[in-house]
Amino acid sequence: MPIKTSPIIVNIGPHHPSTHGVFRMRVMFDGENIIDLEPVFGYLHRGTEKLAEERTYAQIITLTDRLDYLASMSNNLAYVVSVEKLLGVKAPERAMYIRVIMAELMRIASHLIGLGSFLNDLGALATPWMYMFREREKILDLCEMVCGARITYSYMRVGGVSMDLPPEFMGALRQFCDDFPHRIDEYEKLLRENEILISRTKGVAVLSAETAKNNSLSGPVLRASGVNWDLRKSDPYEIYDRLDFEVPIGQTGDTYDRFLVRLEELRQSLKIINQCVKDMPIGETRLKLPALIRPPKGDAYGHVEAPKGELGFYIVSDGTIAPYRLKIRAPSFINLTALREMTVGYKLADLIVVFGSIDVNMGEVDR
Repeated sequence: MPIKTSPIIVNIGPHHPSTHGVFRMRVMFDGENIIDLEPVFGYLHRGTEKLAEERTYAQIITLTDRLDYLASMSNNLAYVVSVEKLLGVKAPERAMYIRVIMAELMRIASHLIGLGSFLNDLGALATPWMYMFREREKILDLCEMVCGARITYSYMRVGGVSMDLPPEFMGALRQFCDDFPHRIDEYEKLLRENEILISRTKGVAVLSAETAKNNSLSGPVLRASGVNWDLRKSDPYEIYDRLDFEVPIGQTGDTYDRFLVRLEELRQSLKIINQCVKDMPIGETRLKLPALIRPPKGDAYGHVEAPKGELGFYIVSDGTIAPYRLKIRAPSFINLTALREMTVGYKLADLIVVFGSIDVNMGEVDR
């Protein structure tokens, strides 16, 4: 005999650990089944885009660190690339190599947190999470060598980077590059064929290529749905057009594919870093630009393939020392638009796992 139930609305967050930040999901359940979902943002809003209108072009770099704070140098890079486009200049060769190395280290660090927290949401409470934190700490050590900080770096500069690599950096980086492949193999041995992981993720929250494109998704979430789109290949910036690497693509667009794409991207980022280390030129690391930059009147849009997807900055210049307008295209915000379509029809336990598979950072959602 079927049990008669009435729909009930449950607020998940904004302080629940599984919301990966200060985020609220207003979920309507029929029993345990999700029949509707509304994402609610705004609890972390900082007004970054308006603050930028009152800051000089150099001062804005510190604001970008606070967007996706798990990959701060990627945010730095997207911003300085946009300003350089506005100015019509390019950073020196050595600076571009350094930027790519740091951006790929950020991709690895971000994916390690994304994968570790996703597996934590799935019920793997300690082992994979701590294994991945172990390698992330080594990346933070490298970042600390470069600029003295471990989370908000402000390392990139318009026209290059703030300082050259210290003497001890390359040796430590090579050691990391030698050790890390064995760690990825360790993750795969532990997880790839895990029965619980497969049963909870395979065929769950399938996102078709058409739906992903219609929602303007990007990054691993889009590529897991079989769409071969990566700005490092589609619209190369810095020195990515000189590098040999593959873009991992999923087959079905389910939660398991999103896990596998990020896992393989760890290897590809390592491949990129090794090439940069081998081909790194000597020379200047920063253009000689005025302390107060005054780009000509006009606008520019620059974007990079950040760990979570396309991160872009649209800047309008009125010829003064601060932007007239600045708008950020944040991948975490855009990727959340598909959350309802991915979760309706599933259960509460599935919702937490599916949300973890999107891998968002609320710092850039509520920018």
